[in-house]
Amino acid sequence: MKLQAVELRRIHLPLVAPFETSFGVQTERDVLLVRAITDAGDGWGECVAGEEPTYSLEYVDGAQHVLIHHLLPRLLNRELASIEMAVLDAELRTQGRSFGSFFGAVRDEVDCGVSVGIQPSIADLLRTVGGYLDQGYRRIKLKIKPGWDVEPVRAVREKFGDVPLQVDANTAYTLADAEHLALLDAFGLLLIEQPMREELVFAHAEMAKIVRTPICLDESIHSWQAAADAIQIGACRVINVKPGRVGGYLEARRIHDLCAERGVPVWMGGMLETGIGRAGNVAMAAMPNFTLPGDTSASDRYYHRDITEPFVLHDGWLKVPAGPGLGVTVDEEFLESITTWEGRLGPAGLKTG
Repeated sequence: MKLQAVELRRIHLPLVAPFETSFGVQTERDVLLVRAITDAGDGWGECVAGEEPTYSLEYVDGAQHVLIHHLLPRLLNRELASIEMAVLDAELRTQGRSFGSFFGAVRDEVDCGVSVGIQPSIADLLRTVGGYLDQGYRRIKLKIKPGWDVEPVRAVREKFGDVPLQVDANTAYTLADAEHLALLDAFGLLLIEQPMREELVFAHAEMAKIVRTPICLDESIHSWQAAADAIQIGACRVINVKPGRVGGYLEARRIHDLCAERGVPVWMGGMLETGIGRAGNVAMAAMPNFTLPGDTSASDRYYHRDITEPFVLHDGWLKVPAGPGLGVTVDEEFLESITTWEGRLGPAGLKTG
């Protein structure tokens, strides 16, 4: 397969409601989409980098620059087996094979959790969590930060009983907070996600000696090697897999396989993906070692209208797309209406529309 040209498109999608974490509040997404045009067919991909380098060092303007000026010029008109994500979609569509089949999915649906941002009050939190449970979500994840941790968790546990519950700190704490975070042990959490900064892998191993709740790493795991090192030193007992964070779906599969070999469960994270990224994530989450509910929420958790057919929750589960490639169809008329910039990179260079 040869990559002949690539269409890049920036779109603007407002969120259904503001989403607050320990590092800020997000009300909309500025999304970079990639359409690979090959000699065998087209495929779609989605860049999940944020507008600012807060969650990670990557950000959407930087990703676009690297694609245009460095990565894509080196790939045009070369023979390609499979690259992330759009070319893989094109290749699998040509073969009539789904993402799920390619990655060895063992289920035709996946159980879904939901991530709940930091709320203005405990009352708002309980109302929000109750609404998601009424919709059928099978696990609740609470975003936490210093000053918003023990009491919100206590309130949710007391109100909703033994609902599967976990927390995500997004690097907001230090090792000096370990005794405080150990107070969360009393609430029977599935895990505490990324308590400290991503480079503090050894410190996470030390925290794991104090906190009984399993430590899960997210931001720290940017590659197979990072996962192998973290597991080796006891820095985590669970790993969050996000294909966009680790360099793509092929690297994510390597991490899944490593964790399966080491007896470390994984679960699928989320980056407020559109239906393009959600399709790939749901397919990968059907692999055998994804044993915890992921943040693969329904489309209406984040968007009033998605750019593909919506993913709809049924009794807490999402169907794994079964069609060729990603198995979803992009609504190109709607896409045009929300596009803020577009360009096409081919052998003659970049042309913008």
